Amino acid sequence: MRTWIIAALVITATIATPTAARADVGIGLFVGEPLGLDVKFDLSHRQSLDFLIGVASIRDGGRDFSYGHLTYLLTPLIGHGRSVLVPLRIGIGGAVFGVVEGDVGIAARAPLELALLFRRTPLELYVEIALKVSFLQANEAEVAVDTDGGVGLRFYF
Repeated sequence: MRTWIIAALVITATIATPTAARADVGIGLFVGEPLGLDVKFDLSHRQSLDFLIGVASIRDGGRDFSYGHLTYLLTPLIGHGRSVLVPLRIGIGGAVFGVVEGDVGIAARAPLELALLFRRTPLELYVEIALKVSFLQANEAEVAVDTDGGVGLRFYF
């Protein structure tokens, strides 16, 4: 787990340096299924890339395994409050899990995210639910449809 966190921080520093003048970078924690370090790179005002690295569990077996996803997020709606912005984001991406344990799984994911982005503080609270379709798993020959979700917190730099 420590290696994954260090790798995520190195990637963040490498990518964030040349784009710092035109984009925000948010780093935080996602709690739920999966649990992990979340890094969000704003590509433009309404487009971003979200990278998460952490652990997830198999609901039936109770076994934890490594997890990572990369998701392209689009923000079609932004609510404007006095002290917060409320972006609604939809996305498409992919996930890889179980790499360290040897049972590699690959999935497509489509998240829906609702956030509270504070105007005076570089802080964002969000909730996400994602449809996940696992189409390649070492132990299963069939396609598995599942949902992931949880809450997150990001600090922006």
